[in-house]
Amino acid sequence: MFSLATIPHLARNARRFTEIAGVLAKYGLAEFLAATDTSFFRGTLKGPAGATLSGLTREARLRLAMTELGATAVKIGQILSTRPDLVGPETAAELAKLREDTAPDAPEVVRATIEAELGAPPEAHFSAFEETPVASASIGQVHRAILADGSRVVVKVQHAGIEEDVRADLDIAMGLAELAERGIVELRLYQPLAVAAEMRRTILRELDFTREERNLRHFAANFSGDARVVFPRTFPGQSARRVLTMEELDGESVAALAAAPATPEESARRTRLAKNAADIFLEMIFRDNFFHADPHPGNLLILPGDRLGLLDCGMVGRIDERTRRALEDALLAVASGDAEALTEQVMRLGRVPPGLDRQALAADVEEFVADYAGQSVGAFDLSGALGDMAALVRRHGILLPPTVAHLLKVFVVLEGASRQLHPGFSLIEVLTPYAAKILARRFSPGEVFSKLRRGARDWNALFETLPRDAAEILRRARDGRLDVRLDHKGLDGTVNRLVYGIVTAALFLGSCMLLASRVPPRVFDVSLFGALGCLWAIVLGLRLLRAIRRSGELGGRS
Repeated sequence: MFSLATIPHLARNARRFTEIAGVLAKYGLAEFLAATDTSFFRGTLKGPAGATLSGLTREARLRLAMTELGATAVKIGQILSTRPDLVGPETAAELAKLREDTAPDAPEVVRATIEAELGAPPEAHFSAFEETPVASASIGQVHRAILADGSRVVVKVQHAGIEEDVRADLDIAMGLAELAERGIVELRLYQPLAVAAEMRRTILRELDFTREERNLRHFAANFSGDARVVFPRTFPGQSARRVLTMEELDGESVAALAAAPATPEESARRTRLAKNAADIFLEMIFRDNFFHADPHPGNLLILPGDRLGLLDCGMVGRIDERTRRALEDALLAVASGDAEALTEQVMRLGRVPPGLDRQALAADVEEFVADYAGQSVGAFDLSGALGDMAALVRRHGILLPPTVAHLLKVFVVLEGASRQLHPGFSLIEVLTPYAAKILARRFSPGEVFSKLRRGARDWNALFETLPRDAAEILRRARDGRLDVRLDHKGLDGTVNRLVYGIVTAALFLGSCMLLASRVPPRVFDVSLFGALGCLWAIVLGLRLLRAIRRSGELGGRS
């Protein structure tokens, strides 16, 4: 039992924490408080709400509690919905239903925010500005406006005071993570503090609209020669940390397109649009290592000319070269039905817990490959396959990096959005040809030259430093100052036992020789020192055996 007041994140925000604890208790989600001293807020806790909640699953109650707790909890829930390896597929699926609808700020508050950020009121920057927002989410709201040159734009304005509220709630989330890591041994494997720190970093980045403006420019540059996709143009002169002005994209929503009658021509068009959307995201991932991390239907627009408009680029993902190659190798292993190679990639991508049963993991991966390898491309259930894979790695205690977990979620959401366009669409149909593309790119002249250039750079660095390092080693050896240090980690216990055993054996053999030679002094014609030595050697031997038995292995530590 420990006091919550000893955790600084919670002590600083005790009032807000009591509110959060009360909401969690109302929904029957406060078991984590069992191992704590709750005296400083015990009077505020309420019991479960009773019959109205009794029929709901734990996952549904968690979603309702996060909705009641507000913007930060909704954002945290949305991020956790991308981590089925942490929270489980059922919880992730339920948290994916969280919505961000929030009451908008009053017009005078919006004016004050724009004036504070841009240095002048809206009329100084826009020839027209609609005070009624077209949408209001957890972090900001969107207004239509017109620039002086007649360009139609949308202005994203951050809610007043939201950053202070979010930072306080994130402090509490860090405190709760510390509480979980201290009080619940089973959760330590999942590193709650590290996960909370990653969520904090992600959410605080979304609060800085200049990051989203850079993301939009980055995407536009990556796809500058691709007529299939459009990213809103940004206007830096009318943008700042809490205000973002973007070109207004005028198009049809995915939901509206899906609701229209599907003639044969329209069906063919929707199939083409779905494949284009999937191909664009795969290019982001496997070509650019930089991808839009929230491709739900609300962020996709169908523009004239069947171009795809992508909105809301605040949440993005980046993957390094090593991770990308591991993902590509995993894709190649799935395409070829190679369970052993897929097992290796799973272990490369994730953080493997101590004592992992590799044989059990390999057996589960082989069963996974067997279950899905027989499915036809058209009938392949990618969402189900990724859900099963997330459950598999979670069952074995393997923790995926946040980028990989987000990427798996992108595949699931993207397939869902594509199926709204065309119900028979399967993302695996677009993924499968990428196996051939990956191999072609790896052996392309450009890739081979890039590898040779990197290798040449490394060899050049080695040859530059080798003469100097060799000369230093020879100089130290000549002056008698060359020290060689060997650090045998984990061998202390083994060496101690080895020495202990040798001493015990030597004592026993020496004592037996005294007994055999009947060396005086003798008692009942038995050498006294020989008998005492044998007895002491037996005691030492039993102690050694007991130590070995307690460790469970001969080479273990005492």
